[in-house]
Amino acid sequence: MKIVLGSDHAGFLLKSEIRKHLEKQGFEVVDVGTDSATVPASYVNFGAEAARMVARRDADLGIVICGTGIGISLAANKIRGVRCALCTNEFMADLARRHNDANMLALGARVVAPQFAVAIADAFLNGKFEGERHAARVGELCSLEV
Repeated sequence: MKIVLGSDHAGFLLKSEIRKHLEKQGFEVVDVGTDSATVPASYVNFGAEAARMVARRDADLGIVICGTGIGISLAANKIRGVRCALCTNEFMADLARRHNDANMLALGARVVAPQFAVAIADAFLNGKFEGERHAARVGELCSLEV
């Protein structure tokens, strides 16, 4: 499975930890940037780039990180075909996949400690969409895209 990662400067260190964790698990990881925790970088650009890869199916799923996760999730969700869920715990990440067929996870590096962020990412990546009654809601969400 190919996972795309993206972050701004605030999310860089957490992104690096998640990348190492995913690579140890055998995931193919593509990092669209940024490459520094000290050089200011816009969450908009990196969130959108990661989301475009997911939307084009150049990556199976995506994980994006900024300070709170809010801005980068908003940027990702502007891309047609992306359902990016901002999650602060494993339960939310699991349900984002099982009920909402989320194809991207957003995390806040200033909100979630690294060990919890890794567990949240694992819950997201291990989740499988249940379909059935949830498929109708996902269809409704997709119909809202302009």
